[in-house]
Amino acid sequence: MSVRGTEWIGPYVLLRLERGGLEPGTPGQFFMLEAPGRLLPRPMSLCLAPAGELGFLLEPVGPGTRALAELRAGDGIHVLGPLGNGFDLEVERPLLVAGGIGIAPMPYLSEALGEPPALLGFRSERHAEAARLLTGAEVVVEPRFVTELLPEDPGDVMACGPEPMLEAIRELVPAAQLAWEAPMACGYGACYGCVVEVGGHYVRLCVDGPVL
Repeated sequence: MSVRGTEWIGPYVLLRLERGGLEPGTPGQFFMLEAPGRLLPRPMSLCLAPAGELGFLLEPVGPGTRALAELRAGDGIHVLGPLGNGFDLEVERPLLVAGGIGIAPMPYLSEALGEPPALLGFRSERHAEAARLLTGAEVVVEPRFVTELLPEDPGDVMACGPEPMLEAIRELVPAAQLAWEAPMACGYGACYGCVVEVGGHYVRLCVDGPVL
């Protein structure tokens, strides 16, 4: 596949790829992206799926994500996906909740659900620039927490973000759909690199999740 372009949104990078023959899949599923010359791919949730494109929002904090952020239009990239299990879209009152780079799957999910309410939390005003990817989202910036905005009856919560945020949401809303994050080397269950403990047992996020 080839790169269509990149765009900085605060400290994040929106990486736009030619879709080719790949389907965007269900919101919450992920793709393994491998930049040329990198040993291992990186798992990325699909952020946007306009006609002919796949868009991924990433935070260049390590060598793998930095290599992806440095790609330019016309560069080649290896893409595998969609993989894993996404969000169950058969919900009555969806409420999207995201923290930081956990906003990545929310624009595609919001579009699929008809732009439901969304609560977004960020650690700085610069990071909060990513909120423009969602229509009508309510935004908080630290030291407040996005969980402070949860209504008493939040409906069908669908969340993605750092593990402490997801654990807090699970305590408040046990039936919430949570998209977990973990390092992955393969994306299809062979390497056991993404095993996490959930509810007293271990699961591989790439095949059992990432949405649990």
